Amino acid sequence: MTKPRSRPFDDVVVDHIQYTVGDLPAATGWLVDGYGFSVFAAPVAPTTTRPVRSAGLRQGRIELVLTEPAVDDHPATAYLERHGDGVSDIALGVPDAAAAFTEAVRRGARPSSSPVRRGNAVTAAVMAFGDVTHTFVQRDPATDRLPWLGRTPGVTGAGTGLHGIDHFAVCLEPGQLDPTVDFYTDVLDFDMIFTERIVVGTQAMNSKVVQSRSAAVTLTLIEPDTSREPGQIDSFLKNHGGAGVQHVAFVTDDIVSSVGTISGRGIEFLRTPATYYQLLAERVELARHTGAELRALNLLVDEDPGGQLFQIFARSTHPRDTFFVEVIERFGARTFGSSNIKSLYEAVELQRAQGHDA
Repeated sequence: MTKPRSRPFDDVVVDHIQYTVGDLPAATGWLVDGYGFSVFAAPVAPTTTRPVRSAGLRQGRIELVLTEPAVDDHPATAYLERHGDGVSDIALGVPDAAAAFTEAVRRGARPSSSPVRRGNAVTAAVMAFGDVTHTFVQRDPATDRLPWLGRTPGVTGAGTGLHGIDHFAVCLEPGQLDPTVDFYTDVLDFDMIFTERIVVGTQAMNSKVVQSRSAAVTLTLIEPDTSREPGQIDSFLKNHGGAGVQHVAFVTDDIVSSVGTISGRGIEFLRTPATYYQLLAERVELARHTGAELRALNLLVDEDPGGQLFQIFARSTHPRDTFFVEVIERFGARTFGSSNIKSLYEAVELQRAQGHDA
């Protein structure tokens, strides 16, 4: 009788995101003051067994752990030296962390840390891409809030309507797109749900989207086409020092309200050429929000057979310009707004032409 295949990844979710930082108060202020997160676990002094300072932030179902190393010989210090502030771990919630680790390693994953019990939680980690890991976390979110963090609540943010993680955008080195897809499909039982080639002028990139079977974890994987002119993906890889998370997309149910509030709290978003909105009526009939609302906040809109999505990208404040936040509202659409790249490019070209004609 054939032994049934182990399926420890069927119910995987994003447990939390670890963001390694060089200045914990500044990073915390950026997210609390700008995006409305609350600190559910204030930093505690480093110890010999845990030589870092970490803060736990939450809004809706989004949970972030900001970690600042306190000693030179710590992995987080090495991460900062190579990459600067960035996402170092996409922690995955699973029913059985030890089983997930064992099965992932059996299928070819590189182990990072073996299973260990931490309070009422069990964790174990494998390498994902670049220097980013996936920590498997087994816990009861209702009763056990990451036991290795401090228990003292910090400042309560006002909230801005962000409540979940839509996807992670990952920049990969040339030639690593297919092997990375294979890792997610063969090791973690993800499905590849979308693929496309994006050409913008003389630049091009290839993208494939992988998603967990639970549909709770989605990664947009992107590699540059080195036969074309270097573009933003090449710049990321050079400045970041290899593969990594370029941006995290936070979900809102009302992007006009959320972005209006976040903008009012001092966060700058990328501006959209006025010509984008002049061309908008030719390609989409708005199902939600008005053209005037979109134009006022520089919001982008795209659609697919399932419906529409609205999105905007925050201006990066990273010293290396290698990380930023996206805000997204889905109104039935399941794709990722790739036609906005082409539409923005056409709008810029039209804007240039109009300027030359003036």
